[in-house]
Amino acid sequence: MNKGTAIYPGSFDPPTNGHLDLIERGSKIFEELVVAILRNSEKSPMFSVAERLEMLKELTAPLKNVRLDTFDGLMVEYAKSIDAMCVLRGIRAISDYEYELQMALMNRKLEPTLETVFMMPADKYSYVSSRLVREVAQAGGPVRGLVPDVVEQKLREKLDPAYKLRDTNLIEVPRKTEKRRKKKA
Repeated sequence: MNKGTAIYPGSFDPPTNGHLDLIERGSKIFEELVVAILRNSEKSPMFSVAERLEMLKELTAPLKNVRLDTFDGLMVEYAKSIDAMCVLRGIRAISDYEYELQMALMNRKLEPTLETVFMMPADKYSYVSSRLVREVAQAGGPVRGLVPDVVEQKLREKLDPAYKLRDTNLIEVPRKTEKRRKKKA
């Protein structure tokens, strides 16, 4: 298949390996895949739109038919404005399907010519969501394997600036596990 322009909309806060999996696979299906970051002024994202664009730009650089953009308002209006014929959405679980089906049917009501294609992520990413990644990272847990390396580094920089300094060897900062061991001793 190689049919027209598709849009893969989302917040991508932060981009995960699940997102990247769908982007890579979607780029093989569509002539052009527009990864569109929703600018939602009602949410308080961890990363600014500019930061998310920067990460996605680096992650999608090898994919020549992937374009990045931002939008606000109704996704169907944005899709029409770029002549997209399809919306790509990922489904991890039954709960995703129920929500995504409802959205797809509403989108069809608003714009009957816009199709929706559902893709399942690779098994190893079937439980990964941006929300869970943020929660694990904010609690100091490991996110390696859940997000690309560049995103993991940006999470560390955002959540613990002292580790950024330690990684550049400017200061010595004890690891959290070392603190716990000392307290137990």
